[in-house]
Amino acid sequence: MIRIVGRRALELAIVFVGVTFIIYVMVFTLPGDPIAALGGDRPLPANVQAQLREQYHLNDPVVLQYLRYVGGLLTGDLGTTFDGRSVSERMSSRWPVTITLALTAWAIEVVIGIVLGLVSGLRSGGMVDRTILVGTILATSVPVFVLGVTAQLVFGLKLGWFPIAGTSEGWPTAYLLPGIVIALFGLANVTRLMRGSVVDTLRSDFVRTLTAKGMPRSNVVGVHVMRNSVAPVLTFLAIDLGYLLGGTVVIEAIFNLPGIGQLLFDAIKLHEGPTVVGVATALILIFLATSVVVDLINSVLDPRIRLE
Repeated sequence: MIRIVGRRALELAIVFVGVTFIIYVMVFTLPGDPIAALGGDRPLPANVQAQLREQYHLNDPVVLQYLRYVGGLLTGDLGTTFDGRSVSERMSSRWPVTITLALTAWAIEVVIGIVLGLVSGLRSGGMVDRTILVGTILATSVPVFVLGVTAQLVFGLKLGWFPIAGTSEGWPTAYLLPGIVIALFGLANVTRLMRGSVVDTLRSDFVRTLTAKGMPRSNVVGVHVMRNSVAPVLTFLAIDLGYLLGGTVVIEAIFNLPGIGQLLFDAIKLHEGPTVVGVATALILIFLATSVVVDLINSVLDPRIRLE
């Protein structure tokens, strides 16, 4: 187990450096002058702009800027915006909204997706299986912004079941509708992945052996089939959790949720490079951490991984 963690930690450290460097270079080499944009319609004096560029080391090569940024990360500093605000402080007030929305959507994916995939796999080829597969295709065919606006109009305005915007009504009322919308695409993938895994497991020799020995169907499915089928689903769910945390920009805009996605969108629009890089770095760290957790869970569920 320690060897698995050490190897994965080294691999993820390399991935982290590579991805954050690419993002940093892309953000800080984009066209446009963020310092000049600080003054809005009334540009800042040239000497003030020069002082700010020197203060934020914008005249240094981008590699040196990145190394300085990584040095700050080691002390927990995600950077400072060009108007003097801490990126960490700006994110701290936004995280609760995004985390609540992402976990709500993730829980919907886990529960409904695994159940539908299990039912579809156990009844492979039947009417229930075909109906579920058609539903997953429809769910992945409609763009998320179309689903969001349609759900807002139907279930928010016409039926009045959910609030159409904001977080004033708290969880779960304010988060359930946007959570369902953002979960649909991942839920469809979880369902199909779980179905395929269940079908493959049911065809395995050990399942036939257990059935031939007279083990009850409920034990075969509930213990052995589930345990061997859920491992690839867990891997996808970990990746999807990172997507949910970083991919809520459109949904947060439609439902006017003041989360990390909205902060990232505003930062890109205003050319706030430190905020964009800081948010991206935090999301990458979350994604890599969940990957390690899933590897550990998979090693517990599947002894073959420990042997490898």
